[in-house]
Amino acid sequence: MKNFYVTYSTLFLFILGLVFGFSSCTKHPDSPGYEYSDDMTRSQAIEAYVDYGLVADKTIDSLKTKISARTPPIGTISFKEDKTLAEVHMPFNYSPTDSGRTRAGNEYAIPTYYTNNESIVNEGKRLYGIFCSHCHAKDGKGNGPVNDVTKGVIACPDLTDTTTEIKSSGAIFHVITHGKGIMGPHASQLNKDERWKLVEYIRTDLKKLPIENPINNNHIDAQQSVDNNTVSMPNNENINTN
Repeated sequence: MKNFYVTYSTLFLFILGLVFGFSSCTKHPDSPGYEYSDDMTRSQAIEAYVDYGLVADKTIDSLKTKISARTPPIGTISFKEDKTLAEVHMPFNYSPTDSGRTRAGNEYAIPTYYTNNESIVNEGKRLYGIFCSHCHAKDGKGNGPVNDVTKGVIACPDLTDTTTEIKSSGAIFHVITHGKGIMGPHASQLNKDERWKLVEYIRTDLKKLPIENPINNNHIDAQQSVDNNTVSMPNNENINTN
């Protein structure tokens, strides 16, 4: 009787162990199954570009249409170990208006960090080929493929023309950031570092403009309150912080 009890107890514990073992398994290749102690090594954070509806190995259909790669909170300044790059990513304190563009053109100059650097110009040229050439053409004359398709209905400006109002690095940066006319803003596609590289390429290779002397490149204090994508300035002008 004792041997019978020991045998069945052992068999019961063995089967119970198998049940728990198999229950911790899952078909999902990224799932570790049930873990007794994961020592906080498994994060439940949602990674960029993953299915938002799949969190903690559970599918939530209502969230499948949500985007996972989201834009940073308004007023956020990306972390940079390089002080110069950190300053570049401070908020751009000019409104998306004609007056804001005029102010940027008169007051905002390209940081010296981006000037006289061939590698930066080459990177700007690469970015231009991706984001600009389809409209403005590779040579900046404004007769890109988009112009060919629309038969001239959409007229793209000639970036080599130095007689237009957009003839300073600050004004060019403003147009890339906020857009102008039929051109939409590119702040979501290009961060500030990339925008300045693009400006430097346009300034040196297309418009062939001289380097301006910075007049007022002071950015908004990062501690200022941000509300509804705007910051209140002393002159009561609300500005975008992209």
